[in-house]
Amino acid sequence: MRARAALLAALVLALLAPAAAAAERASLTEVEKQVMCPVCGTLLQLAESPQAQRERVFINNLIGEGKSEGEIKDALVAEYGNEVLALPPESGFSLSAYVVPIIALLVAAAALAIGVLRWRRAGGGSGGVGGGSGRPAAPSERDSERLDADLARYDL
Repeated sequence: MRARAALLAALVLALLAPAAAAAERASLTEVEKQVMCPVCGTLLQLAESPQAQRERVFINNLIGEGKSEGEIKDALVAEYGNEVLALPPESGFSLSAYVVPIIALLVAAAALAIGVLRWRRAGGGSGGVGGGSGRPAAPSERDSERLDADLARYDL
């Protein structure tokens, strides 16, 4: 009984091993989404230049050697420089590519909030001409007479 359980476990592991290896194996389409063509400056996935074709051959050779995505990207950086990566490294000066837009967004949101508060306090959000009471001012006697005269001209 114990031998059968061990045999069954070994069989299951043998069946799962190729699937796990395939999951770890890099694919050209996945790597193309993460790297750039050094000549075109676009994603390798979209590039059609001769340099892009050479880069794809280089990647396919590395995939054939069984390299992982990380190892392939390291090899591409060694060959072409950091500019080949679609996303910069998350450390050093390149960290600013992530931090600066977030800071700019927060500063813009704060400036907008301050502007709205000042506008509301100045009476800009009162909803009309009535001097901040929330209702428009009543027309003057002269304007009211003129409006009545204009309406009387039309046969409504």
